[in-house]
Amino acid sequence: MKKKVSLAMAAAMAASVMTVSAPVMAEENVAITIFNSKMEIQTVLESKAAEYSAEKGVDVQVYYSNDTVAAHMGTRYASNDPYTLSMVDAKDIYSLGPDHAIDLSDQDWVKDTVHAIEVDGKVLGFPVCVEARGIIYNKDAIEATTGKEFVPTDYATLDAFKGLLDELVAGGMTTPVGIMKEDWSLAGHFLPEIYEEQEDVDAFVATLYDGTADLANNAKFNAKMDTFDVLMANNYAKDYAIAAERNVTEQMLAEGQIAFMFGGNWDWSVINQYDYSENMGMMPVPQNTEDGTNTKLVGGGSKYFFIDSSDNTSDAQRQAAKDFLNWLVYDEAGQSFVVNDCALVPAFSNNTLEVSDPLGQSVKAYSDAGNLIPNYNYLPDDHYSRCGASFQKYLAGQIDRAGFASEVEAYWASTTPVEH
Repeated sequence: MKKKVSLAMAAAMAASVMTVSAPVMAEENVAITIFNSKMEIQTVLESKAAEYSAEKGVDVQVYYSNDTVAAHMGTRYASNDPYTLSMVDAKDIYSLGPDHAIDLSDQDWVKDTVHAIEVDGKVLGFPVCVEARGIIYNKDAIEATTGKEFVPTDYATLDAFKGLLDELVAGGMTTPVGIMKEDWSLAGHFLPEIYEEQEDVDAFVATLYDGTADLANNAKFNAKMDTFDVLMANNYAKDYAIAAERNVTEQMLAEGQIAFMFGGNWDWSVINQYDYSENMGMMPVPQNTEDGTNTKLVGGGSKYFFIDSSDNTSDAQRQAAKDFLNWLVYDEAGQSFVVNDCALVPAFSNNTLEVSDPLGQSVKAYSDAGNLIPNYNYLPDDHYSRCGASFQKYLAGQIDRAGFASEVEAYWASTTPVEH
């Protein structure tokens, strides 16, 4: 198996159903279902649906589930009730694609992206967007507090970053950091960077699986956890860290009550609901390291559509699904929906619309400069829930670093490797 992925370059709501329409190319009276696993775009997807259905002629039902993608998809396939078009994570394309996805190699959009996923010579995954992780900053709040220009690249090391935090505290911002306590943030986004920034990621993960890894003495683990400790020490909610609400944290960042929060460009969909500061952006996680990883964000293609290949889906439905994907790539309304309505960084080179939100602009700049560390797309399905529980214990001060390392090692040694 191989994947075609650029080395330059993801509080759930209840399931919802809506009716939209597929493009006019599809046969009349054809109904298709779409699974949306990206919570942040559900509201704008519903809003766009009314306009979309007024122009096209095929009914589409769009669903969201708060189960893990793999578990939800497994249930649907077990009941012989697959979605026509499913948005999943990259690893799900590898596990589900060979048995459940049609080959999209003949589609025009393949030539316009370097982020499609190819398995055994077949293009099975359509990239929805490009996303990356790092430290989100509020430039206006920092400069108003310190009285000097904030240049993110000046704070690539933990020592320099800690010095800036001390300046912010001295200037009156007594707690300049926010930490999201959700397991998907801690163990789905922060913890994986410890794996992704290893010199040989697959070799390192192999030592986790076979129980020979020594996280407590791993340089990258300690560099990242040193940074996390500094974030914790400056967390506005440090006395109730695992009770902090995401929306509150993001509002405080947006409005400048805090200056920094670890996250990704998807957070703009929450930040933009508030009276946000004009100048915000993303920077790499500061680290005392010499490996260059503190000058890059971690990211790449994020979320992938595949079209069902089973007998439960008709050729007319598959055509309607293909038409929908082409609408996203080539129709001006589809391109605008991705960039302007969903605030996503497009994964297709022909979409030249300017990314309007500052977090997306940061991601695009790092991507264009070749400064993205690739995502590791093969985490076991329960990684974020089980390791997230351990990380939350660390955040709450219930275990120390050695205990956290031990629990992460025990998790990996007890789980089955993800084939790729």
